[in-house]
Amino acid sequence: MDSFSTLVRKEWSTVFPESSMVFWTNLFPFVSLCEMTGLMTIKNYMTIDVEDYFHVSAFEKQSPPSTWGDRVCRVEQNTDTILRLLDEKKCQGHFFILGWVAEHYPEVVKQISSCGHEVASHGYLHQRVGLQDRQTYRQDVRRGKGLLEDLTGYAVIGYRAPSYSITRQTEWAFDELLEAGFLYDSSIFPMKHDFYGIPDWPRFGGYAVSDGDRWYAADRCEEDQRGFANYRSQHCGWATKLPDRGWWLFSSASLLDNTHGTEAYQQERATAVCFYLHPWEFDPEQPRMAGASMKSRFRHYLNLDKTEQRFRRLLDDFVFQSIAAGLEG
Repeated sequence: MDSFSTLVRKEWSTVFPESSMVFWTNLFPFVSLCEMTGLMTIKNYMTIDVEDYFHVSAFEKQSPPSTWGDRVCRVEQNTDTILRLLDEKKCQGHFFILGWVAEHYPEVVKQISSCGHEVASHGYLHQRVGLQDRQTYRQDVRRGKGLLEDLTGYAVIGYRAPSYSITRQTEWAFDELLEAGFLYDSSIFPMKHDFYGIPDWPRFGGYAVSDGDRWYAADRCEEDQRGFANYRSQHCGWATKLPDRGWWLFSSASLLDNTHGTEAYQQERATAVCFYLHPWEFDPEQPRMAGASMKSRFRHYLNLDKTEQRFRRLLDDFVFQSIAAGLEG
């Protein structure tokens, strides 16, 4: 079975330039920020974690998998919104799709693939790695991968763990991913968070390599080494100074702040930036989760009514391409 791009298999030494996660909120009117800062010369990546509002780790106590089938699912309409906006701007995206979504809403996967976007795995159930034993995790990873491959007809070679939850305590997950046939991973956050993070992991992309006892970051992976490409998401700009605040900065930081942060990052590394978000962030009318803590509600619901508007502006102010196209360049 051929992969999404034969280039990925041919040239792993150049796969996936260093990346950073960027947060935005307020729009800066009238002037394209990228034209101001020169960022239009660098092509970036837009990644989408395809899950629904009731899958998120912040609601895992209120919304266990046994209840998902009884909940109102909105992932179809929200993914349609993202696909429509990407199509309007002629942008290619990268979709890490939850296996549960693929199983229950296969047309979502088929539509993403038919639109020319890259399909990767987000596991089957949205369960943090540290909450699973190794055998359960192995079954989850392979089940999600198999579902996506059956629907797309090509090998799924990329993976992102739910809530970026591969940590020093769960390095064994890398071995499972490698044995399952994945060729790159996007599951490490080089910061400390209540759900995830490896604070001492390098900010910039490269490889995760095993010496037999543990996994470590490296600039390359030799032919005789056990490892794969590691495609990281990070904070940039002033958001880096507030690591314990987690992803909510996505909704509270200003677009101007983050454009400046992105500019500094790209001037330092002359490389692409990885943006990420979820379909549920386009849905201010989604059902509210009963019993969730104030902290979780604040993180989840803040500024959802502004997401589409800001997403449009991002697509205007930055240039995006598929990862495969980046390799061709």
